[in-house]
Amino acid sequence: MEASASGRAWRTWRRARAAGSPLSRAAILLFSAFLVRAPPSVGYFVRFPRSFRLTQEAVKIVGSSNFPENSTAQVTSTGSLIFQNFEEAMSGVYTCFLEYKPTVEEIVKNLQLKYLVYAYREPHYYYQFTARYHAAPCNSIYNISFEKKLLQILSKLVLDLSCEISLLKSECHRVKMQRAGLQNELFFTFSVSSLDTEKGPKPCTDHNCESSKRLSKAKNLIERFFNQQVEVLGRRSDPLPEIYYIEGTLQMVWINRCFPGYGMNVLKHPKCPECCVICSPGSYNPRDGIHCLQCNSSLVYGAKACV
Repeated sequence: MEASASGRAWRTWRRARAAGSPLSRAAILLFSAFLVRAPPSVGYFVRFPRSFRLTQEAVKIVGSSNFPENSTAQVTSTGSLIFQNFEEAMSGVYTCFLEYKPTVEEIVKNLQLKYLVYAYREPHYYYQFTARYHAAPCNSIYNISFEKKLLQILSKLVLDLSCEISLLKSECHRVKMQRAGLQNELFFTFSVSSLDTEKGPKPCTDHNCESSKRLSKAKNLIERFFNQQVEVLGRRSDPLPEIYYIEGTLQMVWINRCFPGYGMNVLKHPKCPECCVICSPGSYNPRDGIHCLQCNSSLVYGAKACV
C-alpha cells in the first residue's frame, strides 16, 4: 500500500502461518491482490477519510519481527511487500497493520488489510492423438514390428523441438466393414509432450523455446506426416501394402494437467482461469489432474494427500 500525503503512519507486515511442513520450490508467484487494493473475492477495499493526508517524510515503515521469510521477502520504504525466490510454502494470508492520524488533533486509528498470495505453475499440457491402420492378422509379429517403427519415426520428427512421443495404447481388432467384410485394424493412441529445454538435444534461448510454441510445431509435423502417407498411397499403382494408414482417422485432443498440489479454479481465480494455482487449505490434488479436491482435514497449501 503506497502512502502519499500529512500526519504520521506506521505500517507492519505480518504473515499468517499455515500448519504443516514446508513444500518444494515454485518458480512463479501469483498475486491475488496488489498492495493498494484487492478484488472482493480475496480482500476488501478500505477508504481513507478525505482529510487523510500523509507526507513522505512523516511515514515510518517497519517489517514485523514475526515475518517468517526475512531472507526472501522485504518491506520497502513505501510499504510495498517484495518477494524474491518465492517458494510454495510462502503462499498464504498476509496482513498489513496500519496506524495513522488523519490530523494532529485526532486520535490514532488502526487498519488491517489482508491479502492472499498464491504460488502457481504452468499447466503440464500435451496433445493426445489416435490413428487407425489397416493391419496384418492380429497375432502377427508384423504388427509389433510396425508399431515400433512408427514410434521411432514420430519420435525423430519432434526430437529437435525438445518434445517426446509416448505410446498410450495399441490394440488390434477385427472390424466388420460394410462392403469389404472383416478386416484387421490397429488402433494407436499416443501423446506428444514437451520436455524441459535443458533436457533437449540443443540449448534453446529464444521465445521459440516456449512449451506451447514447440508443441504447436510438433503437432503440425505429426499432422503433415499422416497427410503425406495418404498422398503416397494415392500415387501407388501397385496393390496396397498389408499395413497402411486409414485416411481420415487421425484425431487430436488438447489435454491440460496440473502438477500434484495444484489445480484450476475459475471461480476462485477468475483473473487466471487457466493457471494451475496451489491448492488452498481444505483441498488437495494427489496426481496430474486439473482440480483441487475437497479435504477438510488438509491444513496446508499445496497438499498432495488428504491427511
